[in-house]
Amino acid sequence: MPRTGPEYAQSFLSHRSALLDLLEHLPEDQGNFAAWEGAMTFKGLLDHLSSSSRRMRSMMAGQKPEPAQPSASFAEAKAAMQHDAPEIGGFLSSLTEDNLSRTVAAFGGMQMPISALVAGMLEHEIHHKGQIWMMARMIGVQPPMFARLG
Repeated sequence: MPRTGPEYAQSFLSHRSALLDLLEHLPEDQGNFAAWEGAMTFKGLLDHLSSSSRRMRSMMAGQKPEPAQPSASFAEAKAAMQHDAPEIGGFLSSLTEDNLSRTVAAFGGMQMPISALVAGMLEHEIHHKGQIWMMARMIGVQPPMFARLG
């Protein structure tokens, strides 16, 4: 059964909110921590998630995605994640059944239904959030529940 826009929004926000909860406990001096040589840092992962969700939102709205701009600091990357959450959640919540079934240009000119793009965005967010959870444990920070429920 297809999911609705509000259901997608609830799923996105439950994961993004849990991530925001964790970010409050990550020390500023750990922004450049990476789990292995060549891996994305905390800051890099936040920039990647923030810019990816904004680009996918643009694709869903039929707009040309803006190029990614790296944050100047870990604090700025955290602030971007905080800022994006209600905007992306509100956009997802507004998607109707007709919107979700509409096909749009996605990556590399590939055409796909908005519902597939939303599902991909959620999977991408959860994948990288899992990396952040692991990295937090590596620096001695105990993450909260993986998703904020309720």
